Amino acid sequence: MGGRQILLMAIAAACIGLDPVGAGAQPYATRPIKLIVPFPAGGPPDTIARLVADRMSSRLGQTVVIDNRPGGGATVGTRTAALAEPDGYTLLFASTTSLSIGPALFKNLDYDPVKSFAPVAAVSIGSMVVAVSATVPVKTLPELVAYAKANPRKISFGSAGIGTFTHMAVELLKIEAKIDVVHVPYRGAAPAVNDLLGGHIQMIVLDVPVLLPHIRAGSVRPLGVTSATRTDALPNVPTTGETGFKTVLSDNWYGLVAPAGMPADVEDKLRKAALATLRSAELKKHFDTQDAVPSPTTPEEFASFVKSERAKWEPVVTSLGIKLD
Repeated sequence: MGGRQILLMAIAAACIGLDPVGAGAQPYATRPIKLIVPFPAGGPPDTIARLVADRMSSRLGQTVVIDNRPGGGATVGTRTAALAEPDGYTLLFASTTSLSIGPALFKNLDYDPVKSFAPVAAVSIGSMVVAVSATVPVKTLPELVAYAKANPRKISFGSAGIGTFTHMAVELLKIEAKIDVVHVPYRGAAPAVNDLLGGHIQMIVLDVPVLLPHIRAGSVRPLGVTSATRTDALPNVPTTGETGFKTVLSDNWYGLVAPAGMPADVEDKLRKAALATLRSAELKKHFDTQDAVPSPTTPEEFASFVKSERAKWEPVVTSLGIKLD
C-alpha cells in the first residue's frame, strides 16, 4: 500500500471518527466508570465516595457508579479492584483499612497493596472521636482509662469489623493506655452505634459525623479526638494528645487508586478530574458536613503517605497476633 493510500485512509477515518490504524480505539471515557467502595452503603466512606463520584462524573463525561463490596476487612472489594482490567473503568476508594491495615492482617492475599495499584489522588482526611455511652461514669479520657483499669474486661467496645480502622484505633489506645477492653465486631458502623445507644457496648471510636447527632442529643459522650488538632465540629473536646496520649493518633483517610498498568493518558485524565473535584469550593462545602478535609496531593506524595501509614499500623496488628485467611 502506497503512502498516498495510507494518507487517504487516515483522512477518511478521521472524518468518521475511527482509528486510522484500525484498532477502533476511542478516547477515555466512553462508558460508565465503576468506583468500588469496600464498605457497606451508608457509612462515612460510602458518603464521601458518592460526593466525589458525583462531581467527577461531570468532569469525565461519564457516570461514576458506586459499587459497594464490603467484607473481609475491606479486602473483598480491594481484591476485586486489584484484579480488574487496568483500563480506567474500575477504581478503588481506598482507605487506612484497605491499604495499610488489611495487608498486615490477612496472610493469603493474592494482590500487593503497593504494586497492584496506581495512586490517583488522596481524597480526604477526617477526625475520629473516642466516645462512650452516657451511662458510663466517666467524663474524660484519663477517667475512662482509670475506670477500665479498675474494671478489667468490663468495658466492651464496638467496631465496624475485625481489622477495620475502627477496631485498630481502639487497639492503639489499648497499647498506650495499657487497658483491657473487650472487642465486639459488627458488620459496619451503623449496628455498632445502635448497640452503643442500646447499652450493649460501652465504648467506640468512630468518625465524628457518625456520632455527632448522638453527642448533641446527650446519649453519647465524647472524650477525645484522635487527631493532632481539635475539630471544628467538637471544639470543646480535647485531642488524645492533650489528654496525655500523644501516640494515639488515628485520622481516617480516603483516596482514589486504580489497578496498576493504566495507559498514561487515562491516568492523567483521571488525576486531573479528581484534583479539580477536590479543589472545588462546592466539594469542600459538602466535606465540611462530614468533618472531612479535602487532601489533593501528587501521586508520589499519596504513595509515600500510604507507605508511612502501613509502617505505623503493621506493628499494632502484629502485637495482636491476628492472622486471617
